[in-house]
Amino acid sequence: MTSAAPSRLFGTVTEGEALPPLSHAVTATTVVLGAVASRDWRPMHHDRDFAIQRNGLRDIFLNTPSQASWMERFITDWSGPLGRLGRMKFSMKDSIFPGDTMVIDGHVLAVTATAEGFGWVDLALAIRVGERLASNCQARLALPATDADNPWLCPPESWRP
Repeated sequence: MTSAAPSRLFGTVTEGEALPPLSHAVTATTVVLGAVASRDWRPMHHDRDFAIQRNGLRDIFLNTPSQASWMERFITDWSGPLGRLGRMKFSMKDSIFPGDTMVIDGHVLAVTATAEGFGWVDLALAIRVGERLASNCQARLALPATDADNPWLCPPESWRP
């Protein structure tokens, strides 16, 4: 049995730091499973004929919740298990289709210490397909200040992302 990756600590993060990119070759299965998981039954996310013939698209495409979940995965892969997402806002700019390779990257915009045993890390993220921007995102993440801290244990009255 292997242990989970350690969580990133707030004090190790610097403004301007680049996050390692995540690349994923998108397949029809990627698109359909994302739609099913988010209970999005609109046919442009699972019916290729509908997407092409009725919507004039080149194929089915990733839906909004799927893109959000890829952004969340990217953030938590970087932060480790004690990173707690406070908020996320993103904007879809273009579709992502089977056959595309999406690359998610980003950097740290700001770091802000708190008295609650964690610090806020503001991130700017993007999903690209080649040179094309598919989505951009800004997120706020809580990271523990020490190995003994856990942002998930922050009481509701102190949680203000």
